[in-house]
Amino acid sequence: MSMAEQAGCYLRGGNTQKTHDKDNAAMNSNAIPIFYACDDNFVKHTIVSLTSMIENADPTRKYRVHVLHTNISERMMEKALRLANDRFEITFENVSGYLEKIQDKLPIRHYYTKTTYFRLFIADMFPEYDKAIYIDSDTVVTGDISKLYDTDIDGFYIGACVEQAMAQMDVYGTYAEKVVGIDRRVFFNAGMMLINCDTWRKAGLLDEFIKLLGIYNFVVTQDEDYLNVICKWHVKLLDQRWNTELTEGIVYDYDVSEANVLHYIMTNKPWHYADCRGADIYWSYAKKTEMYDEIKAELDSYTDGQREKDRASGENLCQMAINETNKEDNFLKMMMNKCAPDRVKILERIDEYERSGRFDEDVEDDPPSRVLMPDEIDYVKRTAIQRIKTRLAYGAARRFVHRLIREKKLIIKEIKGIENLKKLDTGAVITCNHFNAFDSFAVQVAYEAAKQKGRKLWRVIREGNYTSFPGFYGRLMRNCNTLPLSSNPKTMRKFMDGVRTHLDEGNLVLIYPEQSMWWNYRKPKPLKEGAYYFASKSNVPVLPMFITMQDSCIVGEDGFPTQEYTIHVCKPIYPDSSTPHKENVRKMMEENSRIWRKVYEKEYGIPLIYK
Repeated sequence: MSMAEQAGCYLRGGNTQKTHDKDNAAMNSNAIPIFYACDDNFVKHTIVSLTSMIENADPTRKYRVHVLHTNISERMMEKALRLANDRFEITFENVSGYLEKIQDKLPIRHYYTKTTYFRLFIADMFPEYDKAIYIDSDTVVTGDISKLYDTDIDGFYIGACVEQAMAQMDVYGTYAEKVVGIDRRVFFNAGMMLINCDTWRKAGLLDEFIKLLGIYNFVVTQDEDYLNVICKWHVKLLDQRWNTELTEGIVYDYDVSEANVLHYIMTNKPWHYADCRGADIYWSYAKKTEMYDEIKAELDSYTDGQREKDRASGENLCQMAINETNKEDNFLKMMMNKCAPDRVKILERIDEYERSGRFDEDVEDDPPSRVLMPDEIDYVKRTAIQRIKTRLAYGAARRFVHRLIREKKLIIKEIKGIENLKKLDTGAVITCNHFNAFDSFAVQVAYEAAKQKGRKLWRVIREGNYTSFPGFYGRLMRNCNTLPLSSNPKTMRKFMDGVRTHLDEGNLVLIYPEQSMWWNYRKPKPLKEGAYYFASKSNVPVLPMFITMQDSCIVGEDGFPTQEYTIHVCKPIYPDSSTPHKENVRKMMEENSRIWRKVYEKEYGIPLIYK
């Protein structure tokens, strides 16, 4: 009897492949699922990686390793299976049957038969898992893999590390941004992923991948490009030590000895180059395996001709990235051509304004507006007729917002820190980033979620929004507790008195301190003093809100993904009554800016840097 036959449940392949379903959940509940994907030629390096993982893993935990393949020989399976112990279960999963089952969905291409694409099938092939680790075979795991698995990725599709080739090599970073449409600072490497399988399935990401296969042929990093597109803004960026990529030109602010996973990318392979970076660590584990002689023979027989091919391959990949960037019909250009031209122009203008520092200018052309005169408005609005109009307008607004939410045109994913609003016992100035005509609806939703009985929410709006907006939106602008600015000095005096009155009465006043509205702009912009002036004068706190965004899988009528909003209600900033007014304004504004920056950098995983 062969070793494979003796292994029993540790080996599955071909027509005898086991069907995975939720019935396996009980026996898998305590084991950490880990996936590799390789072919018969590369499995020897899987064995090295697995040897290092077993040696450094928490001995009190259990692990279930799945090796995905279509053609691994029984001889190589037997060698890998000898690594199994009472903590590590190892199974070989022949995915041929699964590929046949979904072949009708797949376009007529052969990318998906490469082992590198198998990681895309994990969540759907293994419905018993809510979370799993995928790791490439050209790795050495020097840290405790259970700590990676225990990372909280709730609300994300995956956890992964930044692709350092994109982040540190300009030619690839430019490719990431100009072709794939991903900021080089958040483009992730797919060689190590913590997959939120449950969320992956619910979002239908396999179907999204299949759609993309039929739309565009990514040729530079292939499956990694597809993964970055379908997971855009749904990636939790992990400490780089979980995927320390080793190749020429990449540097880190820590020593390689601190890494938890070493990843030998591109042509930086210890079994081809004895002096490559991190080779000593790889060989220290290779020597512990029965594959050592075979791997050493591969190193010894590697010729100068093969090394020249490696050099040419690196140059070709670089040139390929340049060619794709310069193509008239590359992926990003193709997708932008399908979007509403006016939105595309807005994004181009935002890029232009950011580069030139014109942060307080609007990027959208507002219609002509007229001046709001002082006799046209009562900022306190105490008349019976005005109260009736306000009630009717709010009723219409709520129905409108509920319809937007039902139709998924407004998606509020989460409200964080609502207790900061609930605890307020005075009037307050609410500040919020301004990126959409509907963002005030999101603030209203947070206000209502905090159940602010007896405390009204007022909004400062632009003059033209009050005087010149027609139809339904104009009715909302004029009647839903709005405080319009004015270019008339007398009207502005009434405006300032009205704001102070509402704050003194314990109400909330929403002011957009960035001044301008930039459509779907994620970064916080430099702030203006107005909001903090009113807070200091009335001796009330500023309550900073910052809304972060993620692309949803729903494409709007403009051709862009509808955004999922997370509303961050931050801790209030209180004025210091012993500090002079101007100093108070400056300190509160700087603190607001610091808080917004902190939320931005934490949620998006990148430093706030303007172009």
